[in-house]
Amino acid sequence: MTGPDPKRLAWAAVGRCIFTSIGMLARHQVRLPHGNLGRQIQFANGSSAQVYRETVIPRRTPKEPCFLAVSFRLRHLRGRGHRLFRMESILNTPLFVGFPGFISKLWLANDRDGLYRGLYEWDGADAAASYARSLWRVLELVSEPGSIDYRVFPGLRRDEAVDHLVSPTQPASPGRELEWWRVTEPPDRADPSWGLTQSRSPESA
Repeated sequence: MTGPDPKRLAWAAVGRCIFTSIGMLARHQVRLPHGNLGRQIQFANGSSAQVYRETVIPRRTPKEPCFLAVSFRLRHLRGRGHRLFRMESILNTPLFVGFPGFISKLWLANDRDGLYRGLYEWDGADAAASYARSLWRVLELVSEPGSIDYRVFPGLRRDEAVDHLVSPTQPASPGRELEWWRVTEPPDRADPSWGLTQSRSPESA
């Protein structure tokens, strides 16, 4: 993980994205499917979060699939403020769907520590990282200092990570227990509401 792009480059990229997004929305190229809504996802750091929205560009198949996970914690947001943010966050759609390579996004509500996550599928790891570095400049306007983070996993489909078919891990490090991005088995694997399958390779990247 690296930091953000320089402000001039990042905001220019966001501007191009918004222009492209407006055209895509006008042509009804963006969909909000309901299949994953309400799904609770467990993470390796012991937290869990619920999917409250999904955004997809239908029929766009990645040639170089990439799983991207982004996290942030909003400043001064408590109680009902989280609900209001989830409602108005639909207005943020033009900030990402027009970036090159976007395929889909799961919007996750805040976890027990107030951390929000976006779980994306992207076409191309470089494009995913470029988006994340530009998004950083948007998030830093409203996020707690030090709370923004992202991880890029080339060659991994979003559903492979989220459905626990492949575990998105990175080389072992002292902070391994803090893997906020790695989806784990739910406490009750027999619970059909999770829709998860047992990992074929729990510790492989």
